Amino acid sequence: MRLMGTKLHMTSAFHPQSDGQTKAANRVIVMYLRCFTGDRPRQWLRWLPWAEYVYNTAYQSSLQETPFRVVYGRDPPTIRSYEPSETRVAAVARGMEERDAFLADVRYGLEQAQGV
Repeated sequence: MRLMGTKLHMTSAFHPQSDGQTKAANRVIVMYLRCFTGDRPRQWLRWLPWAEYVYNTAYQSSLQETPFRVVYGRDPPTIRSYEPSETRVAAVARGMEERDAFLADVRYGLEQAQGV
């Protein structure tokens, strides 16, 4: 870090305010979770991977890129729609149907927020 000219400032999970970038990232992720779980707040943990995915695939003006592309050097894989006949495993089918319903809810909420 010394060779790069950066300074290490230690923070803890209980004091993220000492790091402005972490505080800003946490604020965005909390906002995503509130949007995702508005009518089901006790299920926030279930939707945390989606909040992470959205954060990492959203364009960030400070990077002039998405965090995913910065780390992996490519765009993330696309999310395919689920076709009911694609699996015979009931739990997988149920999970995929829930995912598609969730994504449709999020898309609808975003369209309403943008006035589309």
